[in-house]
Amino acid sequence: MRVCSLPAPAPVESNPLRVAEVDKPVPGGNQVLVHIHACGVCRTDLHVVEGELPPRKSPIIPGHQAVGVVEACGPAASRFQPGARVGIPWLHRTCGICEYCRSGRENLCENATFTGWVEDGGYAEYALAPEDFVYALPEGFADLHVAPLLCAGIIGFRTLRLSGIQPGGRLGMYGFGAAAHVAIQVARHWKIEVYAITRDPRHQRLALDLGAAWAGGSNDSPPVKLDAALIFAPAGELVISALGALKRGGTVAAGGIHMSPIPQFDYSLLYYERVIRSVANNTRRDGEDFLRLAAEIPIHTQVQEFSLEQANEALNALKNDAIRGAAVLKV
Repeated sequence: MRVCSLPAPAPVESNPLRVAEVDKPVPGGNQVLVHIHACGVCRTDLHVVEGELPPRKSPIIPGHQAVGVVEACGPAASRFQPGARVGIPWLHRTCGICEYCRSGRENLCENATFTGWVEDGGYAEYALAPEDFVYALPEGFADLHVAPLLCAGIIGFRTLRLSGIQPGGRLGMYGFGAAAHVAIQVARHWKIEVYAITRDPRHQRLALDLGAAWAGGSNDSPPVKLDAALIFAPAGELVISALGALKRGGTVAAGGIHMSPIPQFDYSLLYYERVIRSVANNTRRDGEDFLRLAAEIPIHTQVQEFSLEQANEALNALKNDAIRGAAVLKV
């Protein structure tokens, strides 16, 4: 089978991913073998490729927004039949027995593994995944358009929920890439007023097209005080900007797995019970709740298509903010 793998972390400008032929994997235990049709390209992939997330497996096949059909099942797998359309997400497996797993917080499991970082992912014609961590996908979404929902969509949804924003509230979104362009559709469905802060004029235009009340650049301040703010760009200085835009009691929720250092700031920005919180991965319930809601709204993703062989090109475009919406590999 064809794969696009990373021999060792390197700057994306060096085009470090390599297309190769490897043996098709065989499912064991409760695994399913998925024939991949499409895989979203996520900023987390960029962090894996460039080594901002320390290597956990080398070489590694990146990709954790994989859409395809089940081709074969391991001897202990019975949840899906061959031909079922499924999605393989970031959360690959958890231990199921730790205090976090037992309390419904499996996203914090210390023994969790992750697709495309610890386990081979979806930049390939086939991938393995435990059946309990694979999502059944709603009807009505084409493969290319459902792929971004599996991480950008789910993590944006969890970030929204953890921000505490309520219907009628005013919400800031810092960075307007794949996650934000889905999250704004959920927010507008919930009657939330959205203010987008993003450096690229094309992304500002997309935010306005998707219903933002206002869109400005990275150095601009929203024209109103915000009840909550979501940060999707991996720039620590945006935490300071977001705190400065909050009302008293508001929350800044940072949705990324990696962020540059947060600069020193005056305590007065945090005072009046403002909150800064991170969002770590997601639970399977987040994914299930979000996919139901995505079908109900319905969510419309904007995607830019690349071939598997163009994975390096897609990552370079992502790093340079040249993607309007989400990049997706057609495998």
